[in-house]
Amino acid sequence: MFKDRQQAAEQLVKRLLTYKGQRPLVLAIPRGAVPMAKLIAQQLDGDFDVVLVRKLRAPHQSELAIGSVDERGWTYLAPHAQSMKIDEEYLECEKQRQLDTIGQRRAQYSPIRPSIDPGGRVVIVVDDGMATGSTMMAALHGLRQSRPKRLISAVPVAPAGTVMKAAELADEVVCLETPPWFQAVGQFYLDFPQIEDAEVIAMLKERAPTRSEST
Repeated sequence: MFKDRQQAAEQLVKRLLTYKGQRPLVLAIPRGAVPMAKLIAQQLDGDFDVVLVRKLRAPHQSELAIGSVDERGWTYLAPHAQSMKIDEEYLECEKQRQLDTIGQRRAQYSPIRPSIDPGGRVVIVVDDGMATGSTMMAALHGLRQSRPKRLISAVPVAPAGTVMKAAELADEVVCLETPPWFQAVGQFYLDFPQIEDAEVIAMLKERAPTRSEST
């Protein structure tokens, strides 16, 4: 059990210290992981940004993730989704809905500060936890296309099976806890408030310029 996201981020920093001095690019999956990624970037003397992915929701079960989509439109479908025999038309409509949301968020976030190119960088993708891991899978897949020097997935908690799936797409997975009984990420936090877009925008405004931006 973690007290809050800050405590979880502080514990992740201890496992990521090997990247201090390599100016890692720490990317948050919005919105919950944004304050965590910001803290980790500060502690590792790295850069902080967001990577935009969205969950695909099951028909009539908005809390059940059946996959995810990244900003480029690449879609990840979880194994259980394939057994649900979901209509292709529904999948396309849901994908478009989530791409529209990604577009809206990019329009909100990009004027604050242009996104940072992950090419050739040590990239650490942070989330506050993984259940099915669908958003992390989409984020890792999309980022791999940009040819990072090293791609790391960092989360406080996830099922062991999900960690194994993430390891297929990342060069390294850092996960603090893999509890045998897992229902939702929030069950492992005492304080787990929702992060709003306004908070994300405020944190992006605070982000220090990268070296390339300041020269």
